Amino acid sequence: MFDKIVIANRGEIALRILRACRELGIKVVAVHSEADRDLKHVRLADESVCIGPAASIDSYLNIPAIISAAEVTDAEAIHPGYGFLSENADFSEKVKQSGFVFIGPNADTIRLMGDKISAKNAMLAAGIPCVPGNNDPLTDNAKKNLKLAQEIGYPVIIKAAGGGGGRGMRTVHTEAALLNAIAMTKAEAGTAFGNSTVYMEKFLEDPRHIEFQVMADSHGNAIHLGERDCSMQRRHQKVVEEAPAPGITEEQRKLIGERCAKACVDIGYLGAGTFEFLYEKGQFYFIEMNTRVQVEHPVTEMITGFDIVKEQLRIA
Repeated sequence: MFDKIVIANRGEIALRILRACRELGIKVVAVHSEADRDLKHVRLADESVCIGPAASIDSYLNIPAIISAAEVTDAEAIHPGYGFLSENADFSEKVKQSGFVFIGPNADTIRLMGDKISAKNAMLAAGIPCVPGNNDPLTDNAKKNLKLAQEIGYPVIIKAAGGGGGRGMRTVHTEAALLNAIAMTKAEAGTAFGNSTVYMEKFLEDPRHIEFQVMADSHGNAIHLGERDCSMQRRHQKVVEEAPAPGITEEQRKLIGERCAKACVDIGYLGAGTFEFLYEKGQFYFIEMNTRVQVEHPVTEMITGFDIVKEQLRIA
């Protein structure tokens, strides 16, 4: 077990990680911006290091400053929490290169699952059902794109390969609107994510949104902890989560859960993660994977008694 770790985050998740560390006897270093020096987790930590001004880009997204904080405090590992740098493959890579443990998946896995096209292809190879559509980036060939939409069947949805959080998506109901939607989504994706790659899928008109919690270690072991229903959303942001998901049978839970666990082994996943699905007419369709602990993880902890953050620390 670690002797000391850095929590590279703030707020609720920083307190959650701190609590798990206390119970495991791990010392905690809190990093903070100048504006956050009096936050509760900073006051409760064993040590604290100011890593920059109030703006996140100068503090919580400042990779050299966070790694320096680990160096000056003789920490062994860095927990990214959620948000900020938690799904940043370069951060994971630089933490490891600097001689520390990144409490999460390796950089290659974050890159694989962070790109929705490569993630979809990896899941298809692992036997996970995906939303019907193309598995390659859309080109500028208008004729080819129009034909693809006809083959998939309207309505379709254009998605940014590097998107997330409900951004970089456009629903298209008619052929007349397709090419403009592709161009606009590419432009938006390039601006928002620095990656203008987009792809096309069938738009499911009345799905539920269900996610499976997984844990995997470095010895080829992986488990699922059941599912959460997060269908109640506002502007693609989850409002309420419920577990177990209403109407999901034990057979469905076992089938999809075991496939998710197998997929973790296939891609060499490490730590906590979440597979997100659309569920319509009795069928699950993979849409993305979150390669981190999620905001909603306590919902699963409440019904399983499984401490996800403690297990992250033990696995790392």
